[in-house]
Amino acid sequence: MRIWKKPVSVGELHAIHKDTAPEHLGMEFLEVGDDFIRARIPVDKRTKQPYGLLHGGVSVVLAETLGSCGAAYACPEGHRPVGLDINANHIKGATSGWVTGITRPVHIGRTTQVWQIDMRNDAGELTCVSRLTLAILAPR
Repeated sequence: MRIWKKPVSVGELHAIHKDTAPEHLGMEFLEVGDDFIRARIPVDKRTKQPYGLLHGGVSVVLAETLGSCGAAYACPEGHRPVGLDINANHIKGATSGWVTGITRPVHIGRTTQVWQIDMRNDAGELTCVSRLTLAILAPR
């Protein structure tokens, strides 16, 4: 069942992120399904920490971006999501290639939403799991 309350596409997601942190980090939106969004981020000089691994904060940027996009397009017109809490468990380091994340809703309520974001390396190995909780603000 399609959960989106507003039109959403890969092109739309790229357009709204013009000149923002995700674009500067090289994030690419890949797919919008009926109940998920998929994007990836490169593991390169922009996104690595000094020891050569994908920076944990970059994984959180990917998670926050995916979950926030999901929430924004699953909200009724005029409502807007704002983050309340995000957590991330770093499972396996990535030193090259891409990390791809997929977000799906855990809960879509009237005043809160919770989104799960799973991130995997090019070999399909889980690198990070994250959960984002958002408040849904009604129009003013």
